[in-house]
Amino acid sequence: MKCPKCGSDDDKVLDSRAVRDGAAIRRRRECTVCGARFTTHEEIDRDEVTVVKQDGSREPFSRQKLEKGVRIACQKRPVSEDQLQSLLDSVVASLEGEEVPTSKIGELVMERLHALDEVAYIRFASVYRRFTDVNQFLSTITEMVKK
Repeated sequence: MKCPKCGSDDDKVLDSRAVRDGAAIRRRRECTVCGARFTTHEEIDRDEVTVVKQDGSREPFSRQKLEKGVRIACQKRPVSEDQLQSLLDSVVASLEGEEVPTSKIGELVMERLHALDEVAYIRFASVYRRFTDVNQFLSTITEMVKK
């Protein structure tokens, strides 16, 4: 691991902790050359999952891309960072097979968001299902209230 201050790759680990229910490790490090301290995060590299998009194109799965969409839906909502990371971990763990359609990923996210925060769920659904008018919002909200 290269020091962000001096670029040296000689460091020592001061502390290691499991985070996100053991899905990742947070390590606190200290550069032995300049003494700077920095934090790194490690997580398991899963087998390559390919996402099959609606137009038939394929691209490698990106947790960062998924996180960006979920973060936007949860913006200014009472959803903690731990809850968000737990949701993402759950979705990633549910991905099975070498190729996964975007529809499955979207449904997994919406299922979890519905249980976590209804406003975030509506926000995500409006983009995922491509709402074009207010009636689609109303029908989704009415359906949600009935449950």
